[in-house]
Amino acid sequence: MKIAFIGTGYVGLVTGTCFADCGNDVTCIDRDEAKIATLKAGKLPIFEPGLGEMVGRNVSAGRLVFTTSLRDGIQSAQVIFVAVGTPEAPDGSSDLRALHGVVAELAKHINGPKIVVIKSTVPVGTNEVAHQYFQKNCPHPVDLCSNPEFLKEGAAIEDCTKPDRVVVGVRRPEVGETLRELYAPYMRTERPFIIMSPESAEMTKYVANAMLATKISFINEMANLCEKVGADINDVRRGIGHDARIGFMFLFPGAGFGGSCFPKDIRSLIHLSKQTGDPIRIMQAVDSVNEDQKQVLTRKVVSHFGDRLKGKTLAIWGLAFKPRTDDIREAPALVLIDNLLAAGAGVRVHDPEAIPNVRAIYGDKIAYCDKPYGALEGADGLVIVTEWQQFRNPDFELMRRLLTEAVIFDGRNLYDLETMRASGFAYHSIGRQSVKGER
Repeated sequence: MKIAFIGTGYVGLVTGTCFADCGNDVTCIDRDEAKIATLKAGKLPIFEPGLGEMVGRNVSAGRLVFTTSLRDGIQSAQVIFVAVGTPEAPDGSSDLRALHGVVAELAKHINGPKIVVIKSTVPVGTNEVAHQYFQKNCPHPVDLCSNPEFLKEGAAIEDCTKPDRVVVGVRRPEVGETLRELYAPYMRTERPFIIMSPESAEMTKYVANAMLATKISFINEMANLCEKVGADINDVRRGIGHDARIGFMFLFPGAGFGGSCFPKDIRSLIHLSKQTGDPIRIMQAVDSVNEDQKQVLTRKVVSHFGDRLKGKTLAIWGLAFKPRTDDIREAPALVLIDNLLAAGAGVRVHDPEAIPNVRAIYGDKIAYCDKPYGALEGADGLVIVTEWQQFRNPDFELMRRLLTEAVIFDGRNLYDLETMRASGFAYHSIGRQSVKGER
């Protein structure tokens, strides 16, 4: 099948490459000339495990090409996916200017019957507005569909090639069958291919993210309560997670969630509900709890150092909003850095992938370290914000020698309390009692 993808971010580039890997001819289109030049040079504008090798393989085979020309890129395509960004607007709604711009361009350049699939996350009703626009402004028949993405950064290829389910919103059953054929190589394990209306498909994406975000904010609030009453959130989590009605997924306490999806999608859903006159109070609480949770590590640092914080230097391990990505959008680490700098503290940071993105924000205000132990040199304490695998089993004896003060603030509960106690660290984690350490 001949396919075009408009937008080469995480969703467009990963999904387009995966479709090419199944033998389809895929053209990826982006107006960003620098990004397309990077891709044509065999490099990636994003970090995603395994993607570089897959892109290279399909470019070499001639199944994957890149262009800045929307008109040229869609000419032979049977199916056109729209995967442009829909960032948060100042009022919390989704900024749809890029998507509406693409729809207008498509209406001018579509050269025959096409299936156009909105893969971007958009509020309910967006598909219908675009559908009406095509009917009025495009001389050729366009079947406009919705196909929300459910990719996790850091595991996007696996999510694309082994989906839990595929959701499509269509107006004609025949179009749903065409999309079923396209996705068929990834549905061989009998995962459901769910056909519904475009409105229901649009809503499905928001409701899924809202539920997952709610679980995170819930366990974070319970963790904070555990600290105050002397309980251990890890024990509590095990106690509830074996209940089949609850499970363990997304019940890991931490320093708050970030990324390109959960925060903006929650706020977009809140904005949509207000427009209906029936605001959703649960999601307002989830957003509020999460924003407050991003301050939890700062509070622990301030509580430990008190008036001594000014002039101290803190090392930070982990800058990306989650491991296995370089994405720092809405990352809790940025909140911590801002707070530490405002308090007059120095900051030394390490992250396996996200340092270039952080450097673009902070410049020479903080120190950047290629190795995790390098960040500890001359630091008065360590703060762990992102749970990269390489942070899980460090050399605690070496860490004690490098740190001026043996104190760790762990925003992801990576370490066992007894191990910390035996290693002589003061240790402050989430939802567990602090270890006092040696003075």
